[in-house]
Amino acid sequence: MGQSDLLCLPNLLLACSFLLLSCVLAQFPPLPDLDPDIKTIISPVDGNITIRYKSPPPGTCKTVYASQKQYTGYVTLPPYTLAPVQQNYSINTFFWFVEARTDPGTAPLTIFINGGPGSSSMVGMFQEVGPCEVVEIGENELGTRAREWGWDRSSNILFIDQPNQVGFSYDVLQNGSLNLLSSEYSFPPAADVPSGQPSYTFLNGTFSSNSTWSTANTTAIAAGAAWHIVQGFLSAFPQYNPAQYSSTDQNNNSSNGPVAINLFTESYGGKYGPAFAAFWEAQNERLRNGELPQNTTLEIQLSSLGILQGCVDDLIQGPFYPRFAYDNTYGIQAISLQDQQNAASAFYSQGGCQQQIQDCRNAVGALDPDGYGDNSHANTLCSEAQRYCNDYVVGPYYKSGLSPYDISQSVLDPFPPNTYLEYLNDAAVQSAIGVPVNFTMTNGAVVEAFQQTGDYERGNQISEFASLLEKGRLYLQLEGGEAVSFSIASAVPSYLSSFNSAGYAPIITNTSYIGGVVRQAANLSFSRIYDAGHLIPAYQPETLFTLFTRIILGSDLSSGEPADLSTFSTSGDANATATNSAPPRASPTCYLRSVAETCDETQRKRLESGEGVIINGVLYDKASDWKPLSSDSDGDDGIGAVGVPGTASVAMSGTARGGGSTAAATGTTVIYSATLQT
Repeated sequence: MGQSDLLCLPNLLLACSFLLLSCVLAQFPPLPDLDPDIKTIISPVDGNITIRYKSPPPGTCKTVYASQKQYTGYVTLPPYTLAPVQQNYSINTFFWFVEARTDPGTAPLTIFINGGPGSSSMVGMFQEVGPCEVVEIGENELGTRAREWGWDRSSNILFIDQPNQVGFSYDVLQNGSLNLLSSEYSFPPAADVPSGQPSYTFLNGTFSSNSTWSTANTTAIAAGAAWHIVQGFLSAFPQYNPAQYSSTDQNNNSSNGPVAINLFTESYGGKYGPAFAAFWEAQNERLRNGELPQNTTLEIQLSSLGILQGCVDDLIQGPFYPRFAYDNTYGIQAISLQDQQNAASAFYSQGGCQQQIQDCRNAVGALDPDGYGDNSHANTLCSEAQRYCNDYVVGPYYKSGLSPYDISQSVLDPFPPNTYLEYLNDAAVQSAIGVPVNFTMTNGAVVEAFQQTGDYERGNQISEFASLLEKGRLYLQLEGGEAVSFSIASAVPSYLSSFNSAGYAPIITNTSYIGGVVRQAANLSFSRIYDAGHLIPAYQPETLFTLFTRIILGSDLSSGEPADLSTFSTSGDANATATNSAPPRASPTCYLRSVAETCDETQRKRLESGEGVIINGVLYDKASDWKPLSSDSDGDDGIGAVGVPGTASVAMSGTARGGGSTAAATGTTVIYSATLQT
């Protein structure tokens, strides 16, 4: 969940029914209706859709160049926009857009979506690839610093909180209470803190309904909503529509050709990515056939689809979970050989995970072919399959105490830092970006809604990937999931031989570092990134930026040199077998807004009893344990400069800290390309 403390938020309100009772801290966001900077327009694409937005003041998310424009806001879809889906609720989808550092008028457009399901794309924005990162600039002072390897370095970029209720997105606004110790909500808001609980661990605020009936419950429904959202955004900001400059006539006049978008998505994005692309392509067919209004509907095509650490298909990936837990490139045996064999048996045996997934998919094909999650029999089979596979195939690893996101660390891995959770719940920040709800990183109602339909096991992703490749619609890059890449290639006859015969070439990040290896044949590729956990760009920012830029340019992913993708393939070893020693395990950092995920038992007890101090959303034994670092030397105009809402550069008590990438003031627009020697 998010994180907060009474020390870091100067404008918290207090609500008490009796002076002798413990007060509930109220953290209600400012009312956007009172913000004169928020603009509201009706979409030219659909008169029922509205877009409201503002430009955050300087420093809210500090960029390398002050000239980079940013927009935050909402695309609102009224009930029944998604018909025939029974959507009887409003969808208010939050977005954060940032211009490219150079030539934003002609730069590519990239959409970044995190997974979950239920995870906010502010994870990608602030922990991975966004233009800025949140840093500590003093005791109980947070600000932002430009990220050296942010993807705005080579693209306009749009972050979307989806499906409905995720992150800053909401259906209706509802005041309530959030118990930070248990991550439980209660409505209406409480007047008093539970007996014996510290007041700063129990907050009143504004949230979405947290109803499972007011959000998508399948990837298919989310895909339809996302299409409308992109249509709405581009209708409000046509200057960032790549189609405006993607084609010209003989007189050099631009024309409105297809919108070429790069879609990068992570984790559950292994399901979102292909489903969104397939739905958008189906809408394009409807547009060509005259089923959609041609004067107002935008044809949206993907020029590239990137899947980072994708959860694509358990039928393919399921057996590899226990196999990797027992035998991996770090030499860590997270489970015993017996556990590994039992998990394999649970997958392959009669009535096991594999068979249950196949039964689920047969039922979906017969009873819910559109994927609307409205057939109880199909939902039951799929949710039971998901539960069984999770308990008996993946479950043994959970007992190891190691992180599911980085096998080299404990389950309470403090990296990447969660400092942004506190920042996004600051009233000044919420006012700066025009949001009426408090921020939570993961929405439990969305998680539950997807679990109820067993969406995880419904599948069809491989055929969706294959169809897109066959039509030549996109450049497909997978990071994590070698077996998936071979399955996709096997599903497309023209790729089977060339992809299987391609070798692993080094990803040449710069003159001194090899960031991983890549197998590439034409516009299909799989990359293995060295020494990275689940949120890959946080661990290897330069390598991921370099790879991303080569993808959207259509280059050789190994070297960055130009390539004819119709015939290109990499050369090298048949297998990626590099190994390394595991790094030391980090001690947990206890974030107040992420107690279950970051705090050990001792830290939780200290929070429950009110011991210790909270500084910048983190629990310390005593105030002196938090220490500023030495003075920063990058200067106000470099990446090291720090901003806060309304002020582009502020003085610091020490070096700004808390970000996941290295700050440097040079080389902010250079894209590395290796020159290979023959």
